[in-house]
Amino acid sequence: MRYNLLIFASLLALTVSCTKPSDTQEQGKTEPDNTPSAVQVPSFALGADVSWVSEMEASGKKFKKADGTTADIFDVLKDCGINSVRLRVWVNPAGGWSGKADAAALALRATKAGMALMIDFHYSDFFADPSRQDFPKDWTADKSDADKTAARIKAHTTEVLEALKDEGVSPAWIQIGNETRNGFLWPLAQLWDNKGNIAGGWERFAKLYGAGYAAAKAVFPQAVVMPHLNNAWEDNSWWFKELKAKGAKFDAIALSHYPQTESKMTAEQVNAAAVGRISALAATYGVPVYVSEVGVKISTEKASADVLKSFMDQVRKIPSCKGVFYWEPEVYGGWKPAVYGSLGWNAYDMGAFLADGRPSSIMNAFAK
Repeated sequence: MRYNLLIFASLLALTVSCTKPSDTQEQGKTEPDNTPSAVQVPSFALGADVSWVSEMEASGKKFKKADGTTADIFDVLKDCGINSVRLRVWVNPAGGWSGKADAAALALRATKAGMALMIDFHYSDFFADPSRQDFPKDWTADKSDADKTAARIKAHTTEVLEALKDEGVSPAWIQIGNETRNGFLWPLAQLWDNKGNIAGGWERFAKLYGAGYAAAKAVFPQAVVMPHLNNAWEDNSWWFKELKAKGAKFDAIALSHYPQTESKMTAEQVNAAAVGRISALAATYGVPVYVSEVGVKISTEKASADVLKSFMDQVRKIPSCKGVFYWEPEVYGGWKPAVYGSLGWNAYDMGAFLADGRPSSIMNAFAK
């Protein structure tokens, strides 16, 4: 389908990426005694959610720079232009992965590498998203009591953030909930079901979200605290209007964007729709917007790299968009977390590293 010259150029793009360090993206430095220094918040976050890194390393996975040299994952990411890291936090997860201690350890590594930090509270023991927003097992005794659950959220949020502070880590951004389009902590703060809106759902959700927001601000007053929705390309304005009407505060808006997962539009059409929605949300609510999750499929690497670069080129021109975070780019070689085996789940198919542990050309979208 392509002429020989184009084939040759494509092969070069597939095999060489992140070819030079982006020293202008590095936002801090590590002192000789390994005490993390203050990290300057970048004007535009070129980010990566790497919450699986510690489990990958424990399973024997290693990471390499573009030249094939084995290196720490944070050094590899910095060479790709990444200046920020996002980490999720679960309450009492299987194996401890993405729990308080694991998140704090990764947060410290990211800070020592000079990267700004986003913390993503799921308020669950496992993934919280539009398909599931399960109560943490240890909180179920209070699952019908909004006041007691709000106290749980306050205590958990405070405990995790104080653990970061004890390590000398200060997150720049904090998400309260993950992809909470239909609320969280179901059924207590669920917003609707197949019968329509749930009576009192928005009030309970706003109360619980507010408990997390207030707790985050109490520990880190300067942090940008925000809710998070999926599908950046959809019209989400009504959702934030409802949240504000219930008295909730947010300093920014976080969105997810997976342009190849909408079957009724091309990836470029999804990109264009998302770009328009991002601009409109920022204008309507007067707050910055972060794309805290983005991902494309490595199985179509050249095409996917082009899709991501096109999106990045567009949003970097929007003054109100302040950053994009790739979701788990470091995954490679069919790796999957241990819990996926027990669930019968396939490996994540949007990792942006090659089978030998080097970054693929997809990561070039984060270069300056």
